[in-house]
Amino acid sequence: MSKTDGGLTRRDFLRGTACVTIAGTAALPARGQEPAAAPASAPTAKVVLVRDANALDAAGKPNGPVIEQMLDRAVCELLGEQDAGAAWKRLVKPDDTVGVKTNAWRFLPTPEALEQAIKRRVMDAGVPENRIAIDDSKIRSNPIFQQATALINVRPMRTHHWAGVGSCLKNYILFSDKPWSWHEDSCANLAGIWELPAVKGKTRLNVLVMLTPLFHGKGPHHFQKEYTWEYKGMILGTDPVAVDATGLRILEAKRLEYFNEVQSFVIPPKHIRVAEEKFHLGVADPSRIDVKKLGWQDDVLI
Repeated sequence: MSKTDGGLTRRDFLRGTACVTIAGTAALPARGQEPAAAPASAPTAKVVLVRDANALDAAGKPNGPVIEQMLDRAVCELLGEQDAGAAWKRLVKPDDTVGVKTNAWRFLPTPEALEQAIKRRVMDAGVPENRIAIDDSKIRSNPIFQQATALINVRPMRTHHWAGVGSCLKNYILFSDKPWSWHEDSCANLAGIWELPAVKGKTRLNVLVMLTPLFHGKGPHHFQKEYTWEYKGMILGTDPVAVDATGLRILEAKRLEYFNEVQSFVIPPKHIRVAEEKFHLGVADPSRIDVKKLGWQDDVLI
C-alpha cells in the first residue's frame, strides 16, 4: 500500500487517524466525513454546492439550459428564496452598474452559457443591459467596471502555478495595475486585492465553476485533460474564502482518489488561509462552513 512522505497510508487517511491540511491550516475531513463542530461563537459561512448529471452534453460541453437551472436553484438556496427573480433582486438593484468578472484562460474558461445566464438574471432584476459588462483582461479599462457598484465573480477552479489554485480570490488579480506584484510567497496576500477601491465591498456573488476542474498540474499555464474530470458542479456563496475553501476540499479529495495517496500541491494554496487570518475576508475553516448540497450526489467527494 502506498504511503505519504510521513508514512501515512491511504487506509489511515480514510479512517481519519490523520488528515491533509487545507491551505496549510484547516484539516480536510476524510471522504464521507463531516468537519468537526466549531465553537458556537466562531463566525460561520454558507455556500451552496449544486450539481447536475446533465450539466455537460454528450460532447462534454456545458448544457446551457441545465446550467441556468443550476444557477437559479443555487441562488435561491443561498438566499432562502423560492423564486430566482426575488433572489437576484436581493443581490443587485436597478440602479447598480454591474461588472461580471469572468476568466478567459483558453484551456478552461468560464462557460459562456453561465456568463449569459448571469447577465439575464441581472437584467431580470432591473439592471439595464448598457450597465452590465462581462470581462476579464480589460476590466481596468472597461468603463462599466470603472463605474461598477456591484461585482459578480465567476471562474473555473484549477490548479495554478503561482497560487496553488486559481479560484475566486485569485480571479480579481487583474484589478491591480501590477498583478505580478501579488505573486510573492505563493500569492499569500491575494485577499489584499479585495481592499482595492475598484473591488472593496462590491462583490455580491461568487461562483466557482466545478464542471470540469483541473486538479493537478506543474509549471506555468500547464493543462492536461487527464487531470480534469466531469464533476458537473458549481459552488456559490457571498463569502469568497468559504467558496474557495470548499472547492479546495474537493480538489484535495480528487487528488487522493486519483493518486491513491495524500499528495501536496506543488505550490501551497496558502492564500485561502491568509484571507481569513490576516485580512478577515471570510471563513476558511471547513468546520465553520455550512455546505448545502443540491442535485446529483454521485461521487460528490465531500
